[in-house]
Amino acid sequence: MSEKVTIQISKELYEKARQYIEKIGGFNSVEEFIEFVLNEVLSEETSETTLSKEEEELVKQRLRSLGYL
Repeated sequence: MSEKVTIQISKELYEKARQYIEKIGGFNSVEEFIEFVLNEVLSEETSETTLSKEEEELVKQRLRSLGYL
C-alpha cells in the first residue's frame, strides 16, 4: 500500500461526499471515494486525445490555410 498524506477539505464537502457514497455505494470510506475521483480526473488529464481521420484532415486544412503546412 502507498504511503498516505493528510489533506483538508471543508466539512460541507466531506458530508456531501459521505452522503453521495451512502446513496451510490461502492466505496468503503469518503477517503477511498476522494482518492478514486482524483485518480480519474488526473488520468483523464494525462490521456492523449485521438482524432478521427476526418478531424485530422480538418486540422491539416486549417493549418494549411494559416500557412503552417
